[in-house]
This record gives sequence, structure tokens and C-alpha cells, in this order.
Amino acid sequence: MFYHSKATIYCKRKYRKSKKNRIQFTILEFKFSIFAIVIFTAKMNLEKRIESFSVLGKTLSDSLDGNNGQYGLSLRKLIERQEGINKWFTPSNVRLALEAIASILTEENLSLWTSRYPMLKEDVSPVRVGLIFAGNIPAVGFHDYLTVLISGNKLIAKPSSKDPDLIPFLHQILCDINPDFNESAKFITGVLNNFDVVIATGSNNSSRYFDYYFGKYPNIIRKNRNSVAIIEGSENDNELKALGRDIFSYFGLGCRNVSKVYLPDGYEITSLFEYWNEYSDCINHHGYANNYDYNKAIYLINKQDFLDTGYLLLKEDNKTASPVSVVNYEYYHSLHDVRKVISSDNNVQCVVGKNHVPFGQSQLPDLWDYADGVDTLDFLLKKNLAGIL
Repeated sequence: MFYHSKATIYCKRKYRKSKKNRIQFTILEFKFSIFAIVIFTAKMNLEKRIESFSVLGKTLSDSLDGNNGQYGLSLRKLIERQEGINKWFTPSNVRLALEAIASILTEENLSLWTSRYPMLKEDVSPVRVGLIFAGNIPAVGFHDYLTVLISGNKLIAKPSSKDPDLIPFLHQILCDINPDFNESAKFITGVLNNFDVVIATGSNNSSRYFDYYFGKYPNIIRKNRNSVAIIEGSENDNELKALGRDIFSYFGLGCRNVSKVYLPDGYEITSLFEYWNEYSDCINHHGYANNYDYNKAIYLINKQDFLDTGYLLLKEDNKTASPVSVVNYEYYHSLHDVRKVISSDNNVQCVVGKNHVPFGQSQLPDLWDYADGVDTLDFLLKKNLAGIL
């Protein structure tokens, strides 16, 4: 620690001669060590963590504004490099994700969120949290990263090979803002170990491996989920256009992307197409186009009914999940019935519609909108209270 090392050098020079002086040196060094610990703790209290992350948000926002800001040029290069690592991480999609992160990292948001957890202001035993990030959309694990550090815990993170750079880059900016965070997080590429609790996000297939390897530890293990939208028939043009963002952002790869639309009986689904034409350019993406062609061929071969906009396939189906380039739809008789069906479906991440997540906002969750409805911050605080370590 900086304060401790400076104290040691000073004391050694002043008290190195006699035995009495060496005793005085030991006492003084101990006092300096206590002083250093107090200073370090004061720097890393909740208010300081909130301040650091709010500065991160402002710095990120400034850097995304052209080449402005201290990190503008390096951030632009990072964004352009991502598509070479993951074909779905186009510059526009990476920018969209980073802008969403910057928008939530305000002092007001962070204070409102953390004010719900009085224990955050108490001195607790930090736990070492092993994080395994998914790689379906850019920086998708940022909320977990934020939750671990805002609560004063230690992070051991394993980024996805499909998204290895974005969160470590943001962490470096955070450490430049507040160097104390250098000691709070470590990013690894190998085997995850030396942790107390685990938060792992992946596919239904990978979750089985997570259960096998991490089941004996306190854990949160997330699987595939999808989101749905309810159209009641009274939506205005802006709301129906905004629904397109919920469907097409990130090519529909996020768990908060709408993969199914519920429609009232008699609703003319083709009337929606004109509102989504602004997203037709997605068909020019090689990966998306391959999915579109493949799914269309399967439906034709199997003689299944579907609607084709030229860039999106719509299929009447009671399944919540749909493949890339496809949106399922289903008609309902009453709102009560459809809400009952949705509430019983454990695979639904969020619901878009009136009296639900506003149209166009599915990929802009608040800090207190937890994935799978599991309060990650409360989970960690309970482990702090249990004194794991």
C-alpha cells in the first residue's frame, strides 16, 4: 500500500540506529499501517464508489461523442475492432451497448439504486465473486461487474471469448479514475478458481456445466431467456415503431429482445410491417441473412405457414423463443388470459407493452431491473453478512 511503504521508508531512515529506536520504529510503523488502512477504507466507502462509477459514466459518454474525451480515439478503435472478434458486434451495436451503460451510470441513478440496501453503508466482509460473462450482446455482463464492485466485493471475472475486451476496457478507465479499484478486480482467461460465490450466465447447454462445476458453491446460474410484447390495439405510431427497437436491436440476440408478439383477435399483423421498415438493413448482415435464408427454407420445405417482410419472418407459434430473423406471434382472447400465460412462463425475461416495459425500452433496463428477476445485490449482501472467507 502506498501510505504504508512511504511510512516504512521514513521510519527506517529515522529510527534505524539503536535498539530503542528500532522499537520506536516498530510502533510508529504500526501506527502508520493503521492510518493507511483507515485512509484506504475511507476512499472505498459507498459514496466514493458511487462517485467513481458516475465519473465513469460521464467519461464514457464524452468519449463516445466523436473523438472527444480522454479515451475517444482508443474507444473508437476498440469499437471498430469488435466485429473482427464477433461478427454480431457491429460498430453500431457496440456503440448502442456502451451508450446504454453510460446512460445509467449517473450519480442520481446509482444513489437511488443503492439507497434500497442500507447494509451497503456498513463494514462487511468482502467476498470473492467469480463471474462468467455471456457473449451474446456487447458488454452484457456489465451489470454483474457493477454490482460486485459497488457492493465493495472482490471480482474474479472470466469474459467470454466472443467479448473479451469491452468490460476490461471500462474497468481500466475506472481504475484511472480511482486507482483503488486495481485491487478489486481481476480478469482471467483460464480456469476460474479462488472464489467464494459464482455468478455465471450462458446458454441452456452451458448452464448444465455450470451446475456441475459450481453447484457446491453459493451461486446464481442463468440460462436462455426471451422477451415478449403485448399489443392491445390502442398503440400509437410511435409505440409501434419503438417495438421495432425491441425486436431488431443486437439482431435480436439479447434475452431482453422481443422474440414473440401477442395480438388481440382480429388484429392485422401485416399492418406492423410499415413501422419496422427502417430496420430492413439488417438483411445486409451476412450472419443475419444466413439465418433468414435457412429458416425460410425450413418453413418452405416443411410447408409451414409464415409471413415474409423480406428481412423478417413471422410465424404463428405458441413458443416464446424464436430463431434469429424470426418473430413468433399468437392471438389472444383477453388480456387477463395472456398475462396469466406469460406469468407462468419461466423463460420470459421481460414483457413489453402498456403497463409493462415501455415500447422501445427493453434493452434499456434500470439498475434495479435484475436478470431473471434475481436480486444480485441482495444475494451478495447476504453472503457478506454470512462472513464467507
